[in-house]
Amino acid sequence: MSEYNSNALKTWAVEERPREKVMANGVQYLSDTELLAILLGSGTKNMTAVELARFILKRAGNNLHELGRQTLSDLLKVKGVGPAKAISVLAAMELGRRRAGMHHTEKIPVKSSETVYNLFHPLLGDLDHEEFWLLMLNRANRILGRFKVSQGGLSGTVIDTRIILKKALDNLASSIIVCHNHPSGNNKPSDADVKITEKLKKAAEMLEIKLLDHVIIADKSYFSFADEGLIN
Repeated sequence: MSEYNSNALKTWAVEERPREKVMANGVQYLSDTELLAILLGSGTKNMTAVELARFILKRAGNNLHELGRQTLSDLLKVKGVGPAKAISVLAAMELGRRRAGMHHTEKIPVKSSETVYNLFHPLLGDLDHEEFWLLMLNRANRILGRFKVSQGGLSGTVIDTRIILKKALDNLASSIIVCHNHPSGNNKPSDADVKITEKLKKAAEMLEIKLLDHVIIADKSYFSFADEGLIN
């Protein structure tokens, strides 16, 4: 009986150490491994939570950006990681993306494609699927809001111009910018990208809404239709 208690206490102490550090010093002093261990909550029969976290990070090249690209199926391939642990990690990564993407967005005047890139890269840069977003602006080019129009697969997503324009009208937007990502890492627009941009531009003009830009985000670069003179 005493041996069982001793082993349990030893395991508990190792797995709870990150939590103890948070209580004593604050969460900012934890390593990436320790933060991930807290998300996992527990380890396996043969690994503590910290050891399991270290293994997961190693599989991702010890790179949080690569960890953020992991899918549910990727995480479930790790022995000892079930749906609950995997979903906790995915949720934390998504919260991180949203927090980075929302940083003072309401106060930022959108003056360039670089501003759009900085706003959306935290949300879209490490996704393994395409998402198409709408950015709505007032007359001073300040952000009224943003809206995910659609989500697709690896090679594309379906865009409905009516949804985009209705959202812009509902928010009394004077102008709009659309943005989507290319998970392949290639930032060059496809024929479909060019066609939807032209279609949206013409439809918006009929409602006295100006399409300022269409920005395509790749992993570490972007393409701006406005910068390339493709939106007049």
